[in-house]
Amino acid sequence: MYIVQYSPTIDTFLPVKSLNWRQDYLSQGVDLSGIEVIENDLLLISRARLEVENQAKRLLEQGMEIQNPTQVGTALQVFYNLGSLRETISSVVGGYRTTIKDNINSALDIKGLTQPTNPRGAPGRAVLPTPGNTAAFRAALWTHLEKLMDQICAACRQVQHLQKVLLKKRDPVTHVCFIDEIIKDGQPDILYTFWTDVTSTLSEEFHRATEASSFLKQAFEGEYPKLLRLYNELWRRLQQYSASLQGALTSGAGIEASLDISATESDTQDLFTHGKQDYNPEKALKDSLQPYEAAYLSKSLSRLFDPINLVLPMGGRNPPSNDELDSIIKTISRQAAYLPDVCLTERHHSDTIPPLDVMLELNVASVDPNLALAVSKNAAKTVQLFCVKSEQLLCTQGECSQVIGPLTEGQRRNVAVINSLYRLQQAVNKIVSGSGVCVPPAAEALSSCLEAVQVLMSSAVQPLLQSVSDSIEAIIITLHQEDFSGPLSNPDKPDVPCSLYMKELQGFISRVMADYFRHFQCVDFIYESTESIAQRAIELFIRHSSLLRPLGEGGKMRLAADCAQMELAVAPLCRRVSDLGKPYRMLRSFRPLLFQSSELISSSLAVGELFPCSTLLHFFFTRAPPELKSPHQWLDDHPSERDRLSLIRGALEAYVQAVRARQGKEFAPIYPIMLQLLQRGSSV
Repeated sequence: MYIVQYSPTIDTFLPVKSLNWRQDYLSQGVDLSGIEVIENDLLLISRARLEVENQAKRLLEQGMEIQNPTQVGTALQVFYNLGSLRETISSVVGGYRTTIKDNINSALDIKGLTQPTNPRGAPGRAVLPTPGNTAAFRAALWTHLEKLMDQICAACRQVQHLQKVLLKKRDPVTHVCFIDEIIKDGQPDILYTFWTDVTSTLSEEFHRATEASSFLKQAFEGEYPKLLRLYNELWRRLQQYSASLQGALTSGAGIEASLDISATESDTQDLFTHGKQDYNPEKALKDSLQPYEAAYLSKSLSRLFDPINLVLPMGGRNPPSNDELDSIIKTISRQAAYLPDVCLTERHHSDTIPPLDVMLELNVASVDPNLALAVSKNAAKTVQLFCVKSEQLLCTQGECSQVIGPLTEGQRRNVAVINSLYRLQQAVNKIVSGSGVCVPPAAEALSSCLEAVQVLMSSAVQPLLQSVSDSIEAIIITLHQEDFSGPLSNPDKPDVPCSLYMKELQGFISRVMADYFRHFQCVDFIYESTESIAQRAIELFIRHSSLLRPLGEGGKMRLAADCAQMELAVAPLCRRVSDLGKPYRMLRSFRPLLFQSSELISSSLAVGELFPCSTLLHFFFTRAPPELKSPHQWLDDHPSERDRLSLIRGALEAYVQAVRARQGKEFAPIYPIMLQLLQRGSSV
């Protein structure tokens, strides 16, 4: 019995199960020690096995390095035949884990970060960071971290490639999938184990390093967005590689058919979550950053609150100046735009907010949606704090609503508060609407806080608006003190001057707009508020004009002149009188109604659509005999059209009873027209 001597290679020993079988056969159940021929044979087999293992290891390393599935599959087949597949995979992956841990320690090593390239002095002496070289220290830190991310990415890619080949490779004889050999007995798959170890190592080593060095801790907390950007970029690269790897192996490009790498159900699965559908690998990666994110957000909120608390201290009574407000707006803009303060250049104090093009030039395109949302919530809290502080400054006493004399001190303070709220609102709106600066969830968080600003502005100006509206109503009501019952004084000269109350109304509105509202910077907001006053003023004018009794021909002419002057009176309250909508159309249509017959008015298309039936019915009372009395109830106490028609119905019924009581033979000509119009309005 003898053994043929030869040099084993991967090609000649691909079916290397014979090595294991031959060695087991020769030594099974028998002590063959001392037999020279057998010992030589066993020695030859051991050497051949070792040589095959070494060649397979080199082939596996080379295949993983150049991402060649054929070489990796060949090497894995050898280890499977040798019965050492699981141990080999564990050793290879363990080596990557050890390398990554060493890379992390090297990247965070204070000596490596602070040692100059050509140090002066004793060798090995570390130069600790000082305020003078902090910038250089942080530049070196981020360079090391970028290199670390490249190293982690490279290792993960190789393990991903190994995992994918294991998922697809089957033994050509037994058809056993290699991944099943690895994860049998409940063992997790290699990529899940590897990624879990990598993320936990990152968390542990970062924590250890930051606890040992305050400079590292300050860098991670102060420039957390940079750190998060590196993590996001790492994850993006891994996902891109995973997608390209699945596509390459699924297509089978460059893979030898003899390797039996076939398509499986896992081709479309994420390699990180294979068999772990409830596992989120991206979250596991970013969880290692939680302490630094929490610290960054806390400092962000503090940076946002500080200028407000400084400008508006507890018990203060002065609104912020323009420069102080600029400082607050800049701080909010910086944080909401996802910019750490260290990345910003100084701007001139007159800049209200950073222009959007400047923001885009400052390399903030890679925004993490979750962090942007958290920072935007901080900005929203800041706006809410500013609203609370501003509300405490508002004057709520009687002087804030006076419209008789010049602006009081309280009114001036209210104007300043509203102007500051408006400028803050405009700044936040610019951030929200800026393309590429604010992601949608963050924009929603900022938009929600603007509602509180709008509500506070409205409540702050409401006392003044209400006082103006009440004064206008009081002036319009005085038209009942004037005489509209007379005939035309001079039929040859129909031009009639407007009434005294109208002149007073025009003077009051002009004075109010000049003395009180011109100080507000929020022109659109003020017009939106005063337009409603103008609309109500027109409605009151038409309503009370329809109640005038008696109304002579001269009164009609003067009332028609008042209609024209009413447009001029309310003009200061709006940009264009035509923008007032339905009240403006009512005013334009009411003037010709003064001279139309009752029959023509009742059949007009404007009835119900433009003019409420109750308004025209009140106007018809002016054409009725004194026996048909107008309703006495105040119309503002009955805003419902149905209630107003009910009051008019009661007046008509009282008239019918009065006629019957005096045994009258006929009703006034206007009565059937009014009754028909009443029925028309009640049927709607």
